[in-house]
Formats: sequence, C-alpha cells, structure tokens
Amino acid sequence: MTSRRDPAWLEAQYNNRARVPDYAQFLQRWAAASALARDKSTHHLDLAYGSGAGETLDVFPTSAPKAPVLVYVHGGYWRALDKSDHSFVAPSFTVDGALVVVPNYALCPAVSIEHITLQMVKALVWTYRNAKAYGGDPSRIVVVGHSAGAHLAAMLLSCRWKQVADDLPAQLVSGALAISGVYDLEPIRQTAFLQTDLKLTPTSVKRLSPAFFPRPRGKLHAVVGADESEEFQRQNDLIRDVWGPTSVPVCETLPGHNHFTVLNSLADPAGRLHELGLRLLGLR
Repeated sequence: MTSRRDPAWLEAQYNNRARVPDYAQFLQRWAAASALARDKSTHHLDLAYGSGAGETLDVFPTSAPKAPVLVYVHGGYWRALDKSDHSFVAPSFTVDGALVVVPNYALCPAVSIEHITLQMVKALVWTYRNAKAYGGDPSRIVVVGHSAGAHLAAMLLSCRWKQVADDLPAQLVSGALAISGVYDLEPIRQTAFLQTDLKLTPTSVKRLSPAFFPRPRGKLHAVVGADESEEFQRQNDLIRDVWGPTSVPVCETLPGHNHFTVLNSLADPAGRLHELGLRLLGLR
C-alpha cells in the first residue's frame, strides 16, 4: 500500500489540474459564462469590504424582498482564480429569490491562508451590515464554497462572531454548502507543489483545519464529485465523521463529476447542489 506521505501519491491526489487534463476548458467556460451573467443581470461590482489588496466583492440582487443571502467563495487552492470567474453561479439563485454576494481575496504566496480567512470574515461582516441596502435579509446568510472556498466556508461556519464585533450575532452564518473541500490541511502541507506557495507550518495547520474544531451550531452540507481523488473523498467524509451528523446532515458523493464539473450542479437550477443551496437558504 502506498504511504499517504509519499510525495508522488500526494501529488496525484491533490493536483486536480493534472487529474483533469482538459481543466483549462472548464476555467474558460466559467469565465465566459460569468461575463454573460454580468452582461445579462443587475449587479454592483467591486464594492470594497476593506482597504486591503483583493478586498472587494460583487453583489447580484434579486427582485424578491428581504431575500436570503448566498455568499459564494471561489476556490483555486488559495493561490489562483478571481471572483470575476464565478459570476456564473449567481443567476440561477437570484431567479429563485436569493441575493448573491461573490467576494474576492488576496492570493498566496503574497499573503497567508490565515490572512485570506480573516479577509473572508471581513467580507461576511460587510455582508451582514449591508445586506438590507441591496434587498437582503442579514439574518439569513448562507456560505457556499468550492475547493479552497469550501475550506473557507467551513471556517466561517466555525467563526466566533461576537469576538469579531459587538454588533454581530453569535451565528452570523446559518449554514454552509462545502463542495470538494479540504478540512485537514496536514496533507496539503506535505504536498510539494502547494507548499511552495502556501508555506503551511504544523502550527498553522492546527489553526486552519476545521476538522480540529468543535462542531458548529450551523449546518454544513458536504459534497464531493465521485470522480475526484481518494483524498478528496476522504476529506469529505472526515468533516462529517468529526463534526457528526447533527452538524453535517448531508455528506454526499455526486456521480459522474470531477473537481471542475461538480460546479455545473450548483449553477444548474435542476442540479443537486443547487437544491441543497436552496434548502439552506430556506427557499425549498
């Protein structure tokens, strides 16, 4: 049996671009669909949620009043991609009556994962304080994240919001949908092609691994593609195993999907991920 610390094995497990040779086509489709989404929808782009690098977000309103809020956090192993690549997630949810917020963040190695996590905290604080101005209900905020974004969604579900600011509710995030996430970062620390940029340490792994945290009050739905690596499927099961079925009532594998095609199910109004998102938002 191959050791889980074998460099070649870790590379094969976590290098999604190598596992899906035509990955660039999916990134191009996301960008094209996102440009079309912005062209065809009402939006407010590049709103500042802070003063630091990368601290802007896009808002996609819905016609429904007092709408629940979906915050979508993009992936890219904390070191790639941009909010502008993911506007395509918004239209099917705004049609269903959700306000959609898509934040950006600075990228490694210019910043650390700790820095990015705190940026997402700031983005959620901005969302809570400003949702009403865009037709949203700040008492119903759900975070959806893919890959590194799924890790950040789990981190936000675990945040102690009262320690961030006195005006925040204890449970600012009511639920999260984590797609193809990593929740124990120790294997990431040992994966050479990632560690060059991420510079994780044993100490930072403990601070940044939701699998080591107490179970949160809110609900997490964890989903992974059936065609993803053994490690991504293990990570998906891990968060359910450590947080328990009360906190993770949904832990699923989507047949026929890899690390990139899995997002089709989120943007598709008939997709399983879209349905799970609507459930968390209270729209199903």
